[in-house]
Amino acid sequence: MAEENAVDYSLANPDTLTKYKTAATISQKVLEAVTGWCTEGSKIVELCEKGDQLLSDEIAKVYKGKKIAKGFSHPTTISPSSYITPYTPLKTDAEEAETVLKAGEVIKIQLGAQIDGFGTIVCDSIVVAGGSNKDGKVSGREADLLLATHYANELLLRMMIPPGTLATTEEEKTKAATQKPYSQSKITQLVEKVAKSYGCNIVESTTCWLFERNEIEGKKKIILSPGDSVRGEGLPDVSEVWGVEMGVSLGSGKVKTLGNRPTLHRRTTTTYGLKRPSSRTTLSEVQKKFGTFAFSLRQLDDEKSAKVGVVECVRGGVFRQYEVVGDKDGEPVGRVFTTVALTKNGLTRLAGPPTPDLSKFETDKKITDEEILAILEQPIGKPPSNKSKKNKKKKKKPAKKVEEEEDDDDDEEDSDDE
Repeated sequence: MAEENAVDYSLANPDTLTKYKTAATISQKVLEAVTGWCTEGSKIVELCEKGDQLLSDEIAKVYKGKKIAKGFSHPTTISPSSYITPYTPLKTDAEEAETVLKAGEVIKIQLGAQIDGFGTIVCDSIVVAGGSNKDGKVSGREADLLLATHYANELLLRMMIPPGTLATTEEEKTKAATQKPYSQSKITQLVEKVAKSYGCNIVESTTCWLFERNEIEGKKKIILSPGDSVRGEGLPDVSEVWGVEMGVSLGSGKVKTLGNRPTLHRRTTTTYGLKRPSSRTTLSEVQKKFGTFAFSLRQLDDEKSAKVGVVECVRGGVFRQYEVVGDKDGEPVGRVFTTVALTKNGLTRLAGPPTPDLSKFETDKKITDEEILAILEQPIGKPPSNKSKKNKKKKKKPAKKVEEEEDDDDDEEDSDDE
């Protein structure tokens, strides 16, 4: 009986993709709004709170009255220039609460929504308006950084598509059968070439994860420019959803842990007998509000109490703590994050950074590697099929009209005989 009632949560179930797309639509809408709010002098903590409120409002509008869990897959975070990991300060940390955006700096905005455990996360890098870039033009090293991030990401997405997925003719299918998927080392080699074309480097151990229901860090992962004793596991397959990260630095790409308080956490599947009442209260609230998705301490009812309660939860392995990590050289970093679905028709961007207006970037650098340029020219999905148009049912004509046409045909045949 249990097997009969088992729900298929894979992409083979159209409802799964619908939920992913619903979450993605919300994530994109909020990203666009937060991007517009990021102006010179704005406080990061206030922008994060405002973004979370909009996320909550939009999530509340969908699947009303249905017993479906929904909420955040990632809180709103805004990371300053050299920060790499998502940054979300607390109001109760007076100094960090005063952190404001500076004109001309590259910032990273990340957030996400989930419907029924199907989460989408999106991140974009932008230059804060003000100063000399009020017209939206980006030049110098900032232009190099954002172009390197964009093209490295586009290259990565294309290399994630399994060979043969886009083949339509027998010749293409035969050729694809002899091709092997890009290895993780080959992927790193090529994206690093893109970064170096613009005088940049890939951020050490940039990681892409397999997404599953209630899980944003699946068993399979791709690690770009892996650090010591770090390696990726597995490659993308059709019918999978992935969270694709691209991080690029104007420095060496090496990372260091910053002195900021870690405020971003995620519940693990580990069980541990918590002793402190504040710890148990914090765990209970997190389970109810966020499940196994990432959350910020500022999202909990009592921020001060949460700062105490989270300590034992982290020590006991009940929570995973995300350290605040930055560029080792203090150089600006660009990051984008795209949630994609791999289907039999190719790669679908569920949620991702908007396509940049490349005409606004001024640089004398460009990609010259022929292999990379050829990959960048490849599509990410099959062209629309005309079959559906051909198979559309013809509208039935009234019986009288059909008879008249048949009579006309008979008359024409008689005249031909004459």
